[in-house]
Amino acid sequence: GSSWGALTASPLPGATWGPTEVATDDGWEADGLNLGALAVAGTEVLLLFARCAHPPQACGPPSTLLLRSRDGGRSWGPPQNLSEVVGGEVFAPGPGAGIQKRRAPFQGRLVFCGHGTLERDGVSLLLSDDGGRRWRRGGVLPAIPFGAPRQPRDFTPDECQPYELPDGSIAVSIRNQNSYRCRCRMVARSRDGGETLPPDAVTFDPALLDPAVAAGVLVSHGLVLFSNPAHESERVNLTLRWSFDNGTTWWGRGLRVWAGPSGYSAMAAPPPEEQGHAPLLYLIYEKGRSLSTETVSLATISLAGDL
Repeated sequence: GSSWGALTASPLPGATWGPTEVATDDGWEADGLNLGALAVAGTEVLLLFARCAHPPQACGPPSTLLLRSRDGGRSWGPPQNLSEVVGGEVFAPGPGAGIQKRRAPFQGRLVFCGHGTLERDGVSLLLSDDGGRRWRRGGVLPAIPFGAPRQPRDFTPDECQPYELPDGSIAVSIRNQNSYRCRCRMVARSRDGGETLPPDAVTFDPALLDPAVAAGVLVSHGLVLFSNPAHESERVNLTLRWSFDNGTTWWGRGLRVWAGPSGYSAMAAPPPEEQGHAPLLYLIYEKGRSLSTETVSLATISLAGDL
């Protein structure tokens, strides 16, 4: 059926919301639109998404497209096709957010993370050093074995969320699709601005149980924040965790947001100049009574009072 890429904006962060604006749709293509990751670059909003991302049953050859808005998401320019950059492979962004580096090396660089198909899976980075006009491939972390049917316990990095740490390195929280080594999160690290994702810099975090799902990660006010259904095998128990030491350890058991069925999640926070005395976190997540995909909810969490 038809899918849409739609956005809504809040003039007063989280208090009220404007009308929903449709940025793109796929008509009636089977397995057409696959969202996606959003990034803010200066005064522009960038929306990266894929079409026909699940061959052979998809609607046609896979493509990776970039939309750009110069008015906060109220209108969008024509899509820029990045398929030549990714070399005809599937690059399904996120889902979640891209980042703009705040520190050296390569301060100001835009970084998106995406993954491939199940057999040709793995994660890779897209990089831009000119505000998103030109793009190129960065680090790649392929699945092992590559190009073969997946088996339980295979090394299969999948949906991913990048974030920048205080030393300027990029960490990538990755869905551990086939539970390689553990039923927990996989974390890759790049110390060269996303140019490489060295296999020897991949770690596994047993403190972050994960049922193979897209998770949210955000760095805000000196904390690394992480959200997912905190369970080894079932998509239930949506939980917010936080770390005071850049993800080395996680404080307590976290904050349970929804005990029932829950799925994908992502996070955002207002920029520091828009924060009040109590800094806020916005957590958007799938949830339901019977199924994790029944509704999408937004939780507003005070970093001063709720954690």
